[in-house]
Amino acid sequence: MKISDVVDTSRDQKSAEVLNELIEKDLSDALGMRIQDTVLVFGAGHSLAKDAARVKSKQFHKCTTTIAADGAALSLLEWGITPDIIVTDLDGDVRAIIRANKKGSCVVVHAHGDNIEKIKEVVPKLENVVGTTQTEPFGNLHNFGGFTDGDRCVFLAEHFGAGTIVLFGMDFGGEIGEYSGEYEKDIKIRKMELGKKLIEDLAARTGAAILNATSGGNHIAHVPKIGINTLEGII
Repeated sequence: MKISDVVDTSRDQKSAEVLNELIEKDLSDALGMRIQDTVLVFGAGHSLAKDAARVKSKQFHKCTTTIAADGAALSLLEWGITPDIIVTDLDGDVRAIIRANKKGSCVVVHAHGDNIEKIKEVVPKLENVVGTTQTEPFGNLHNFGGFTDGDRCVFLAEHFGAGTIVLFGMDFGGEIGEYSGEYEKDIKIRKMELGKKLIEDLAARTGAAILNATSGGNHIAHVPKIGINTLEGII
């Protein structure tokens, strides 16, 4: 599966234009300032709740940058963690995203051909919004890389210079997590496979250390597994 297999360029462009109209100011510099040397990325896989509990118990979120992929924001809020950044195409729990935004989360909203109406509905309710697009960036929109919410989190952290990026809730298996939001299973699994490949490709060429602390899930090439206690020594 390639990105070109699932994108509708004309609708992606229309969605990007709608999002750009709703974003009054480019806040990407402020977004970049939130990225510390160590970034924790939370995907919406079936290990998410367990991983969020482990992070909470170790208090890792207090000395790192936390980035939630879309619906993962809800699980973090349930564990008393307000993500610093949420990366979303708005197909997850929008109420949780709005709630986290009110608590201080910066929301990186991604425009694509299937979420034009969601953008119109939700973005006006948010503050501290950065827009991204699958097309060529223009206006107040950026393209930091990636395709799904989860891998876009990783690309964003790497783009802004994170030295260590640690993955949680990134299972990448046939089982879809309860926080994943709206999806058609076959398409979702194919997109996850593509997202996994993009992370593997990035990990193979970046100078950042990308580590996998997901408690379950599949092997991710070029992304070493790390235990929570070993991670404590790094953070």
